[in-house]
Amino acid sequence: MAERLYPSTSLYCIGACFLRSASKPAMIRSALPLFASRRLSSLRAVAASLRPSPLNPVHIRLFQDAGRRSLSSSPGSAAAARSAASDSVQLRSAREDIRELLKTTFCHPILVRLGWHDSGTYDKNIEEWPQRGGANGSLRYDIELKHGANAGLVNALKLLQPIKDKYSGVTYADLFQLASATAVEEAGGPKIPMKYGRVDVIGPEQCPEEGKLPSAGPPSPADHLREVFYRMGFNDKEIVALSGAHTLGRSRPERSGWGKSETKYTKDGPGAPGGQSWTVQWLKFDNSYFKDIKEQKDEDLLVLPTDAILFDDPSFKIYSEEYAQDQDSFFKDYAEAHSKLSNLGAKFDPPEGISIDDDGKGSIPEPFEAAKYSSGKRELSEDMKQKIRREYEAVGGSPDKPLKSNYFLNIMIAVALLAFLTSLLGN
Repeated sequence: MAERLYPSTSLYCIGACFLRSASKPAMIRSALPLFASRRLSSLRAVAASLRPSPLNPVHIRLFQDAGRRSLSSSPGSAAAARSAASDSVQLRSAREDIRELLKTTFCHPILVRLGWHDSGTYDKNIEEWPQRGGANGSLRYDIELKHGANAGLVNALKLLQPIKDKYSGVTYADLFQLASATAVEEAGGPKIPMKYGRVDVIGPEQCPEEGKLPSAGPPSPADHLREVFYRMGFNDKEIVALSGAHTLGRSRPERSGWGKSETKYTKDGPGAPGGQSWTVQWLKFDNSYFKDIKEQKDEDLLVLPTDAILFDDPSFKIYSEEYAQDQDSFFKDYAEAHSKLSNLGAKFDPPEGISIDDDGKGSIPEPFEAAKYSSGKRELSEDMKQKIRREYEAVGGSPDKPLKSNYFLNIMIAVALLAFLTSLLGN
């Protein structure tokens, strides 16, 4: 039983190993070392011999479990070979660098805008990636940066590029959304429930066409907001909540064509002076935007047509009034809407995303326990479906639907039974 299994090994050879024992207990004692003592290369050989069986990835996992070995801890394993889009350790380090950047440059508003505009091109009616738009890092390309709605965002990219260069294991798509969420939080806003692992587009030809983002002064502001945000899958409450992010920042007439060149609130900065803000403390994230828009008493504060409509439209007004009175309600709804916005159109690797707010381990699959997923069930759990899908993809496959029974285990039982009967006949 000490011999190594070579690529030519098959189920027939495994069955032959069982034949060396004449009794069931002996057969079991012989079978256990077969699984427990083989190296990972041997397991691969066995898996290779089983092709073209559609259960190859599951076979590999069963061999690992039987031998008390895990692919996720083996350098040559399928799990190790398949790296995530972004590295969780680098994501955390990048977040710290973004926090330091915010302390020295006061760039909270433009980083929020960068994340929004990268994801805000999403179209729920288009299934294909990246044609559907969304958070895919396309905003790093000049062709998209030159869209009218993105005026000035090249400055945000310049601020983040040194961080991207430092952390090559972080995608642009993740970096933009990380910077946006961090800016809100560091400005006093709510904690945004974020996940990472967004895949980047690879060329400017994959950038969305112009005209996907909202305009400040359309002829019919309410219809325009609904047209743009409904296309992305938002409702009226989410539209109003997201509008509240205008509590941060200023509008510069040289970029957007809206606002004053400077006001008493912006003439001295912080940061580059000038522009017109929506709120007095335009680097503080709170619910003052709704209060100021409702009152409209200060001429030095900006009110765009798409702002004023939030209190004029009957449906929008319900939420605007609520948020003006209850900051906690605004924070809760904003955090949920921002999180949703940051995920629009994104393709995640791994599919479930990466958390950087857990125990420091990022996205690490739980140990495989067969009984947890299959005992007494007709259908595999969603967790197990994802595990199987990742194993298939690791070897170049793609399952069309989850498997409802463990064929490999059935085969091994049949081989063992055949070996036992053969041994009895031999005796």
